[in-house]
Amino acid sequence: MPKTIRELADELKVSKQTIQYHYQRLPTKNRQKNSQGTNMISLTAERIIRDKVAKPLVAKGQQASSKKMIKTSKENNELIATLRREIEDLKSQRDKQLATKDQQISSKDRQIDHLTKLVDQQQQLQLATVAENHQLKEHVLKSELSSSIQKRSKNDKDDTLSNNINSGQVKNNSDKQDEKKVSKNKANNSWWHFW
Repeated sequence: MPKTIRELADELKVSKQTIQYHYQRLPTKNRQKNSQGTNMISLTAERIIRDKVAKPLVAKGQQASSKKMIKTSKENNELIATLRREIEDLKSQRDKQLATKDQQISSKDRQIDHLTKLVDQQQQLQLATVAENHQLKEHVLKSELSSSIQKRSKNDKDDTLSNNINSGQVKNNSDKQDEKKVSKNKANNSWWHFW
């Protein structure tokens, strides 16, 4: 079915002037007009115009595609370069941080070694102090024991002496008490005597 220039332009998504240009270059046998004098495009003419319009579009599409690919390729290369720089920066930062952490760990190791030595020294001093205290305690106990023994022997001597003295006094007292009893008995006897 024949189409108008406008219909074909809309269908091919090109301007009406483009279709008009190609239409006028067709051989006269392929050009037609309707009863009102409007240019009509037959199926044969449509095929010819489609081929002519489509080739430049394909070529333009390929050029555009090629340009887009080149542009995309440039953008990708720039993006890749940027990413590589960022990766190098990150690696550099990581290496610096690791070096700093290594120094900190080394410093902490030295501090731990120092503190371990101090704790060891403190424990040795404490053991020495405990041993010395034990020796002093034994010495004091021996001194107290010796002193206690000396006091006991002195007390024993004093007790023996005082017991001897006391037994003499007890004996004297007992003799005196016996005398008193005897004299009382005599007195008692005397009293009975009067009755």
